[in-house]
Amino acid sequence: MKTALVTGSSGFVGYFTSLALLDAGWRVVGIDSMSDYYDVTLKQRRQEMLLKHAQFQVVNDKIETPGVLLTLFEQHRPDIVIHLAAQAGVRHSIQMPRAYVEANLMGTFELLEAARTFPPKHMLLASSSSVYGANTKLPYAETDKVDTQMSFYAATKKATENLAHSYAHLYNLPTTMYRFFTVYGPWGRPDMAHFKFTRAILNGDPIDVYNHGKMQRDFTYVDDLVASILALADAIPDPANPVDGDSISPNAPFRVVNIGNDSPVKLLDFIAAIETACGREAIKTFHDIQPGDVPATWADATLLHTLTGQRPVTPIATGIQHFVDWYRDYYKV
Repeated sequence: MKTALVTGSSGFVGYFTSLALLDAGWRVVGIDSMSDYYDVTLKQRRQEMLLKHAQFQVVNDKIETPGVLLTLFEQHRPDIVIHLAAQAGVRHSIQMPRAYVEANLMGTFELLEAARTFPPKHMLLASSSSVYGANTKLPYAETDKVDTQMSFYAATKKATENLAHSYAHLYNLPTTMYRFFTVYGPWGRPDMAHFKFTRAILNGDPIDVYNHGKMQRDFTYVDDLVASILALADAIPDPANPVDGDSISPNAPFRVVNIGNDSPVKLLDFIAAIETACGREAIKTFHDIQPGDVPATWADATLLHTLTGQRPVTPIATGIQHFVDWYRDYYKV
């Protein structure tokens, strides 16, 4: 039986990724710090559901704790590693930057050191569309230059890409970095827009609409994202065998891949989908754009399709309806 190590296994994406791996017949070893960045009860509930599977086990600790990941690698010798643990949130990174250094930089360093000592067949590490920063060319392609991050969070995610490339080159570690584009769905983080908007609309509270609604995001439903992650596990980068439009490094088994819907949605249309799913209209309060935000994101998902045949397809109305149905059930609204 093949073994996958999933960091951040009790997180939003980590939970669904672990579940999909278990359903596909993998043994999954998880690690999660159960941090209080948002409601720990959500993480506990996700973890409880995973623990019902005989082939899942988990360690609750910080990935930046020296030696923790090294011990897991030594004990379990994972075939693949899916690294999802991170301190998330653009605005929180302005207020608490040290947490991002510790989790995103030091945590990734500990992971890479463990992988150097006990190499898996494939490392798959999460990055973010926020690394494209001030780029104005849309859609974003993996081969675009990414030197102008707009938030400290984005800067740490770009730094993890650089760290991973150096280890891929120095130690011949096959590595894929996937850049997520605004993932949403059931069991999501309470600080995410779809969660906050739904809660406010159902409570009759106003919602904050930034940049006066002149925002666009390439929203990606979590099921589509997870299907792409698992498909990429088999697309091991080899510099000697690039594909058309590849972002593969010329001197390392290292590749960057966008995972997005390749179809940006206007913020006000996103809100309208939530209003429809909730059955009531939002009370909107308009504001200027927030520090660290970008007006639009849009993934060129051609490389993902070339490598895996996958293309995120869930319509925004369908995905939002699934989320609102889950929210009503979970919170008994």
